[in-house]
Amino acid sequence: MILDAFDRMMESAARRVAQRSSRRSVLARLGTALVGGAVLPMLPVDRTGRMKMAHAEAFAKTAQTTDPTACNYWRYCSSDGYLCSCCGGTYNQCPPGSHASPTSWIGTCINPDDNTAYLIAYQDCCGKDSCGQCNCLGTEGEMPTYRPELNNDIVWCFGAPSMVYHCSSAVVIGKA
Repeated sequence: MILDAFDRMMESAARRVAQRSSRRSVLARLGTALVGGAVLPMLPVDRTGRMKMAHAEAFAKTAQTTDPTACNYWRYCSSDGYLCSCCGGTYNQCPPGSHASPTSWIGTCINPDDNTAYLIAYQDCCGKDSCGQCNCLGTEGEMPTYRPELNNDIVWCFGAPSMVYHCSSAVVIGKA
């Protein structure tokens, strides 16, 4: 008795679908579902967070916390350019006569003293000729130019009084 009611209900549903759709539309929808299912694994997946942490951990193995004029100072894992600590400023302040750019690129660095990851804003100091001292090239977590917030090859003097690059500072934003 229950099976008869179920059969009648399924037959009724099948007849309604058959009345409202054609074979071609059913085949078209089935084809779309199959192609869409096959394309789904090819969609891009953003895995940069893991990549940045892996790079930060690699830099952290050789990083130190005592000499801010050395390229392996822990804050410089993604720094690219002349260090302000060698140019009359500090690791987080521009030298006199230069201005901190209001824009910056970011990186994630691990402090080896407390083994904590920190977000670092790398600000270019602008307005004076290039310092020419302590040139460091850190590429940890760097992304291509189409991801400018993670690219350190761009001169980040946008919005500063002058677009002339002097040096780069590393300001801790907070814990990552």
